[in-house]
Amino acid sequence: MATTLDGDIEQQGELTLSSPDFEDGTRLPDFTGYVNDNENPTLEIGGIPDDTDSLVLVMDDPDAQPVAGHTWDHWLAWDIDPIDEIPRGASPGTEGYNDYVERGYGGPSPPDGEHDYRFKLLALDGTLDMPAETRKQRLGSAIAMGPNVLAATQIVGTYHADQGTAF
Repeated sequence: MATTLDGDIEQQGELTLSSPDFEDGTRLPDFTGYVNDNENPTLEIGGIPDDTDSLVLVMDDPDAQPVAGHTWDHWLAWDIDPIDEIPRGASPGTEGYNDYVERGYGGPSPPDGEHDYRFKLLALDGTLDMPAETRKQRLGSAIAMGPNVLAATQIVGTYHADQGTAF
């Protein structure tokens, strides 16, 4: 069953997500790669609705589908306080398990070619209080049954297999 966290996020409200490390639709820095420094880029957040209690952040790779058989989840974080920046290498809110079966950020590592990586951000009028073992499907279901989505946005960065340094 599809949830609000699957697929692209349609712009809702004035919520914005940007990064000083890359422009929407352009290449992510090498340091974000799984085999490089494996650190998330700095993310700047704006337009958070006044009645926001928490933020949800998801980074995924829809281009992994042919190889992995599903959209690869790289980062799940929820119950993030309404903040205006997530610094490079930060661990915001509660971080769940990515598809590397590791908690927190797991950077891009495309097997070949260039992949798109979606950074999705939702502002909620409540918290989810889910355990760290929660995966994206369950998180999306909790959002559907729990707090209201006040605003949503996404940006996309690309990463090429040639950006990895360890082979």
